[in-house]
Amino acid sequence: QVHVVESGGALVQPGGSLKLSCTASGSRSTMDTMGWYRQAPGKEREFVADITKGAEFIGYADSVKGRFTISMNDAEYTGYLQMDNLKPEDTATYYCYVYIDRTWWGQGTQVTVSM
Repeated sequence: QVHVVESGGALVQPGGSLKLSCTASGSRSTMDTMGWYRQAPGKEREFVADITKGAEFIGYADSVKGRFTISMNDAEYTGYLQMDNLKPEDTATYYCYVYIDRTWWGQGTQVTVSM
């Protein structure tokens, strides 16, 4: 059983920055991929970014390209999502997932971008 925990969500003004963290525990198997999705009220969950071990492949949604940066330390089972120039439309619950033998999801962290 792998436990995934996100942290770092907060209320921030438009144009501000946040750094979300994701930590996986409970396994010594290889963490192959880490990624982030988000879900705004009344909307479906949508892809934000993902990264594979060794940063071999990195992908971003068009809506966050140039503003968000994903990183991962597979040896420490941690990852981050640096979010800059935040916009009100970035407001959502952000969910981290990791692939360690299978996909595991966290419970989410709330990001609110508002004056």
